[in-house]
Amino acid sequence: MSWSKLKQQLESFLCPALYGRVEYRASSYRYLPDKSGNCYISVDKKNVLNMNDRTSSIRWYQTEQEIKNDSDLQIPINHEEIEAVRKDSKGIIPEDRLIVIARSRKISEVAKELLSAQASLSKSNFIVIATKYLSISIEESLESDDILLNILALVDRRVGKKRILNMSEKMKLKHPSVQYFYELRRSIL
Repeated sequence: MSWSKLKQQLESFLCPALYGRVEYRASSYRYLPDKSGNCYISVDKKNVLNMNDRTSSIRWYQTEQEIKNDSDLQIPINHEEIEAVRKDSKGIIPEDRLIVIARSRKISEVAKELLSAQASLSKSNFIVIATKYLSISIEESLESDDILLNILALVDRRVGKKRILNMSEKMKLKHPSVQYFYELRRSIL
């Protein structure tokens, strides 16, 4: 499907209050094969979500460091994770140190999940995910772990006021860009 046709279909599903405020844009370089295309979602003519994976390795490092240094972030560690560290170390590490190691492993996992979510934000993946969005139900899009499916569903006119208001707890666990679009949608209710 061509970009213009896809854009037209996506914009036809926009919530009436967001029509004209939320735009899907793309640029590509026809004669430069080593340059990847760039795709972004803008709100009120400002680029909010840029889909380009040129700096994904740098973003992962920054994300892991930000997570490790964020004192407000509470990452729960369960007994099984501590036991896995104890088993790997053959029981020679003190108990308090086991908790620190288990937390560090969990932080690395969270950072890698964020990396995969961020790295998937490229023009080609946007087109694939947007096409998938047009063919699946709105419930599947809202329940998905994919950032773009969540965003496209949140600005969709088929998601009503009651459903938006009931999603506040779920949105606390989502990616910051998904939370941004959720707050945008709540602001127009």
